[in-house]
Amino acid sequence: MRPHHPSRALAATAAACVLSVALAGCSGTTKDDSEDDAKGKVHNAEADPDAPLKKGLKISFLPKQINNPYFTVVDKAGIKAAKEFGGTGKEVGPSDAKASSQVSYINTLTQQKQDAILLAANDPNAVCGPLKQAMKQDVKIVSFDSDAGKDCRHVFINQAGSEELARGMISDMADQIDDKGQIAILSATQNATNQNTWIKIMKDELKKPRYKDMKLVKTAYGDDVDQKSFQETQGLLKAYPKLKGIISPTTVGLAAAARYVSGSSYKGKVVLGGLGTPNQMRKFVKDGTVQQFSLWDAEKLGYLGSYAGAALASGQITGKKGETFKAGKLGQYKVGEDGEVILGPPTVFTKKNIDDFDF
Repeated sequence: MRPHHPSRALAATAAACVLSVALAGCSGTTKDDSEDDAKGKVHNAEADPDAPLKKGLKISFLPKQINNPYFTVVDKAGIKAAKEFGGTGKEVGPSDAKASSQVSYINTLTQQKQDAILLAANDPNAVCGPLKQAMKQDVKIVSFDSDAGKDCRHVFINQAGSEELARGMISDMADQIDDKGQIAILSATQNATNQNTWIKIMKDELKKPRYKDMKLVKTAYGDDVDQKSFQETQGLLKAYPKLKGIISPTTVGLAAAARYVSGSSYKGKVVLGGLGTPNQMRKFVKDGTVQQFSLWDAEKLGYLGSYAGAALASGQITGKKGETFKAGKLGQYKVGEDGEVILGPPTVFTKKNIDDFDF
C-alpha cells in the first residue's frame, strides 16, 4: 500500500444557527447580537502563551453517544489528561446519535459552570444555539471528531487532515479492487459534519482518471447504531450483487459491516475499508475479512482535546490562527485556519501491526 502524504488541513465549514428559540434559549436576542456576543469572547481577548494552566479546571466530554467504544477510548484519555494538569474530567451524553440529542446536555453543563465542554457534534445546526449561550457564560468550547461550526466553538481538534483521510480511503480501496468495480459508502448519521466532509472529498477523488472504472453506487446511513449498520450492509450487498467494496468512515459502521461479511458468502469477495479501532477490528483482520483500515490514535485525540480546553480556560490561547500551546507529553500544537488544530496523520492497520495497538 502506498503511504499517505502529509495533510493539507481542510477548514471546517461554518454552520448557521437555525435552532428554534425553544431549544436554543435565544429569546430577546437577535442572530447578529448572539453571534457578536459569542465571537467577542474569542476575538477580543488577548492570549498569554506564558500563562500557567489553572488548577481545578472542570472539563466535560460530550461524545456523539455514550457506550460507543471509540468515544469511550477518546473520553477516558481526556479525563486522564485533566487529572494530569490538576483538573477534573467527566463524560456525559446521549445513548443515541440523533441530531438534537446533545442539546439538553450542553445546557446542563453550562448551568454547572464547566470550564470547558469538548463536543463531537451530531449535527452542527442543532448544537449551535446552546453552544453560543455557553460561550457567553465564558464556557470554552472545543469540538473534536465532528465539528460544530467555527462560530459555535473556540477550537476544533481535527483528528487528521480531512483531505488526506478521505482521499486515502478511496486510494486504499482502489488498491484492493484493482481500480475497478462498484463501491458503496456506509456512513454514520446524515448530518454528521465529519462524515459529510469526508464523503464530499471522496466523491471528488473519484473524479480522477485513475478511478474511471470505479463507481460509487450508494451512500447508506447506519446512524452509528450497530444493528442498523449491520442491516444496511446486508441491504447494500443484496441490492448490488456486483458490489466490490464498502467504505465505512465510522468505527461502528466498519465493525458491523465486518461482522456481517465475516459470516456470509461475501467473505473474501467484497473488500471492506474505512475507519475502525484495532480492538474492534482485530479478529476481522486476523480471519481475513478485512485486509486494512485506518484511524488516528484515539487516546491522543482525547488527550489533546483536554489540553486544548485547559489552554483556552487558562488564557494561553483564544482560538486565533497562529497561537500555540503545549499539550503535555504530545508537545506543542499550533492553531490553524478557523481555529483548527490537527492531531496528526492517521495510521494504517494491517495484520502485520494491529497487535502493536490496544485501543
